[in-house]
Amino acid sequence: MATTLRKVGLWILLFLLMILTACEEEVSPKNEKKEPENERVADSGDKLKIGFSMDTLEEERWPRDRDFFKEAVESLGADVMIREARGDDSLQIVHAETLISAGVDVLVIVPHNAEAVATIVNKAHNAGIKVISYDRLVKNSSVDLYISFDNELVGELQAKAITKLVPKGKYVYIGGANTDNNAHLLKQGVFNVLQPLIDKGDIQIVYDQWSENWTPENAYANMQAALKTNNNEIDAVIAGNDGTASGVIKALEAQGLANKIPVAGQDAELAAAQRIVQGTQAVTIYKPIKTLAYEAAKAAIKMAEGETVKTNRKMNNGKLEIPSLLLTPIAVDKNNIDDTIIADGFHQHDQVYEKPAE
Repeated sequence: MATTLRKVGLWILLFLLMILTACEEEVSPKNEKKEPENERVADSGDKLKIGFSMDTLEEERWPRDRDFFKEAVESLGADVMIREARGDDSLQIVHAETLISAGVDVLVIVPHNAEAVATIVNKAHNAGIKVISYDRLVKNSSVDLYISFDNELVGELQAKAITKLVPKGKYVYIGGANTDNNAHLLKQGVFNVLQPLIDKGDIQIVYDQWSENWTPENAYANMQAALKTNNNEIDAVIAGNDGTASGVIKALEAQGLANKIPVAGQDAELAAAQRIVQGTQAVTIYKPIKTLAYEAAKAAIKMAEGETVKTNRKMNNGKLEIPSLLLTPIAVDKNNIDDTIIADGFHQHDQVYEKPAE
């Protein structure tokens, strides 16, 4: 009898174990499917996140870039995280690492130092994040896209405008920051135009120097040295941008030469537009920044969604031929200032034609 009961109990135990195992097999697959489905629903509700690492906001144009880019990204339904490095390479790298850690889908960089920030591109790629080089090309890196204006053409437009005014004479070139690839592209464009005239003997370059960090103060010191070296006998000046042009013009004013020597800049800053009206600056180059910011934002969203961005050039950055989207700049002088930067609302008429303080 006892043996019979033990056998019955064993059979009952085996039966219960079979039922329990069957239940586990039935429940487990459902649970395994349910968790990823919940994760996908959560992911699909998240907005894309674009990181924007900026060199500086000190010059007039960069707050415009920041605001237009933010406006464009948000209008496309994504979020943007913006960091400004205040011209500090180390801080820009730290900021980029912060954006990468925050899980941005695409990182957009305005590099302070074209060489130093190559490490940012590597860090981003290691995290599976694509990188756009905004306005300035990151050198010696595998950056995914470069979007800017045709900076070589900017230099060519500067030189064409000045040589039209001064076809022969002594020229000074006051460049931007040697660490900025754009400064080199601008200079290349300038000398594309000047070199044939130099070879003919029509133009002589009597002073040629970079201005560290693009500052007007460094450009002012350079222009002072140029004037001293040449006993004020200078016929024309081409400056890297409107900020450096302001330093040049300040040095000319100190010698009573403002309005007498044509000066070219670029960026279409308000102060430059005012100087053109007043006659102390001959030309600036207008680069519609809103167009640049919106194109960069659209490209960032497309890249984040795995789409291909249409480009129109390839630019060599010392390592690779980088797919590039280059926009067209416009030369502005007193004859077309109303039809360009004022007509576009880039600056207001009353601001441009504002009389200088007595």
